[in-house]
Amino acid sequence: MKILFSSLGSHGHTYPLLPLAIAAHEHGHDVTFATTPDFAPAVERHGIRHLPAGLGMRAAVTEATAVGADDPIVPTDVDQELILRVFGSILPRRNFADLTPYLERSRPDLVVHELANPGAGLAARVAGIPALCHGFGRMWESDLLEAPTPFLEFCAEIGVDVPAEHPMVLGNPYLDVCPPSVQDKKFLAAVDAIALRPVPFAEPGDLPDWVVAHDQPLVYLTLGTAFGSSDVLRTAITGLSEVEGTRLLVAVGPSVEPGMLGEVPEQVTVLPWVPQADLLRYTDLVVHHGGSGTTLGAFGAGLPQLVLPQGADQFSNAEAVLSHGLGDRLVGDLVTSGAIADRARHLLVDPAVRAAAGTVAAEVAAMPSPAEVAARLSEYAR
Repeated sequence: MKILFSSLGSHGHTYPLLPLAIAAHEHGHDVTFATTPDFAPAVERHGIRHLPAGLGMRAAVTEATAVGADDPIVPTDVDQELILRVFGSILPRRNFADLTPYLERSRPDLVVHELANPGAGLAARVAGIPALCHGFGRMWESDLLEAPTPFLEFCAEIGVDVPAEHPMVLGNPYLDVCPPSVQDKKFLAAVDAIALRPVPFAEPGDLPDWVVAHDQPLVYLTLGTAFGSSDVLRTAITGLSEVEGTRLLVAVGPSVEPGMLGEVPEQVTVLPWVPQADLLRYTDLVVHHGGSGTTLGAFGAGLPQLVLPQGADQFSNAEAVLSHGLGDRLVGDLVTSGAIADRARHLLVDPAVRAAAGTVAAEVAAMPSPAEVAARLSEYAR
């Protein structure tokens, strides 16, 4: 069976789809993965054909604004109107335009489009090809997801009717990588959900020897790949380095240079990137931004979390962590070095949080694996 997977070109949108794409390839399906060229190595390393499609996030923002291609873009620059224009119009239109000729030529049996890439799903709808929508985390309330006027205008232009509720799902069956106990209940009631175990994906890489030795509790600090802030990282490092008897590993991501953090204490290691999927098994506490990949990875590893949300779905993920007893959060003016140190000390020893995290980890482990779901994909094909 021929399957096209398609995602936006970013780590948080491409990586969640790769475990199922890899499993489908290993099951014997003919798999093509459409995303931006910079993710071709990650796709092709697993024997999957890469199809260049779509725009990178910076290019999409550049097209939507007067921001230059080399100008810095910080979270405060990204207002709601810009988000709606980029994700509701520019990216769907570009992916629709790029993928329509491929679908007409190749005629796959099934398209798997990521939630934030409905342009691929619309191309499949116009081509008469069945599609599944693949989530990347917990659903959250957003004007983009609930009432995206630019997206609805594009759908009307190409003559495609979409549901009034969660229109970017396009009414397709929804591959849900969020454990049901944490997922938004109204969303679950509105879609045809297919449970899919979230499997952390990362580029291969080596961990420091001291991480693998794990002779002290390890705190892992990251603000992800899109919302890095040297100020927040410095504040967190100051606080976490005061937590007695621990070691701190910091992954700064692509938006912060390690040198921007200055000198750090001896027990702190700062790296530009770590293979997070491998790191989590050696971690005792994750302090992070609340991105879906890190949040779900911590769920699966049964780890307490301290969330410092910076934007997008991160505030909703932080609320879910807090409300389900899986950790804590700090927002705005509450993000101080002293508060971070106090919360970290508590989370490292709190048996109730550890028990709740273990319960969610067991729930994740019981969800159908990518291999199990890949074996069922033919049920949704034409």
